[in-house]
Amino acid sequence: MKAVSLKRMGDLESKLIEAYPAVEFVFTKGVSEIEEQDKKDLDIIFGYDGKLNQSFLENCPNLKWMAWYSTGVNSLPLDYIDKHNILLTNGKGIHAKQMSEFIIAYILDDYKKMRTSYINQQNRYYDSKLTGSRVSGETILFLGTGSIAQYTTNIANAMNMKVIGINTNGHSVEGFSKTFALNELSNALTEADIIVNTLPETEQTIHLITKAHFELMNETTLFINVGRGTIVDESVLIEALKEKQIRHAYIDVFENEPLNPSNELYSLDNITITAHITGNGKENMSEVTDIFIKNLNHFLNKGFLIENEVDPKQGY
Repeated sequence: MKAVSLKRMGDLESKLIEAYPAVEFVFTKGVSEIEEQDKKDLDIIFGYDGKLNQSFLENCPNLKWMAWYSTGVNSLPLDYIDKHNILLTNGKGIHAKQMSEFIIAYILDDYKKMRTSYINQQNRYYDSKLTGSRVSGETILFLGTGSIAQYTTNIANAMNMKVIGINTNGHSVEGFSKTFALNELSNALTEADIIVNTLPETEQTIHLITKAHFELMNETTLFINVGRGTIVDESVLIEALKEKQIRHAYIDVFENEPLNPSNELYSLDNITITAHITGNGKENMSEVTDIFIKNLNHFLNKGFLIENEVDPKQGY
């Protein structure tokens, strides 16, 4: 059994080698470093490399399982993976803690007018009458009720916010006072003070939010996107911000990354941009490797996986 990594893993490498003497581990910095012979006889690929594509997989005829260390799998050749019955797992759940903190930080930054205070500081202007708003009693709508939303919901409920959510069929989720089906999106938007997108990219979610949806939102709405940039056409988002259809947006993900310096989003004054950093965390490698180890135990002993398996047809 040969397992090839797409990342160097420091001390975790020796941990894996010692724990699984029957597995031949090959540690690399990505697909460009993997030797041709390793491609031919590897059984497992684990880690992350944005350069991995169908052409690479076509040279891995023995591949049985890909343990993808990111949550999103939309960049992978899912049709090929499905057609060749390659098992696929992801890093779902490990990013929830830091992403929930970012979401709450965005909300408090906005409601407590921290950006205004910083601008005042830069201008050496002391405004002791500056008054923020409470989040208590505000309604927050999560587009997607998965692990990120659920973790954030614990904090939002503790802050006495009303939490509602959108998922595929409107099934109830612990911590949410109300859930809507995806086809009820328009109704849900009208109830929200804060809208947070945490949805993955699928055929159903690409450009899900349209111009008509922004028109339904209250002009005081705060829109946050930490899911995928493709949830809304960039030109539609720009128009909504320019026309003040919403009050402010905090955007961490974009249709085309990295964001070009000439992008019009940089010139708008009612958007705060972060560079796809909400999922970054020092603990990620260790925690996602723990998931890999759990699955590896079952894969070696029983031939199946038990955690974070992804359906290539669905994309999650």
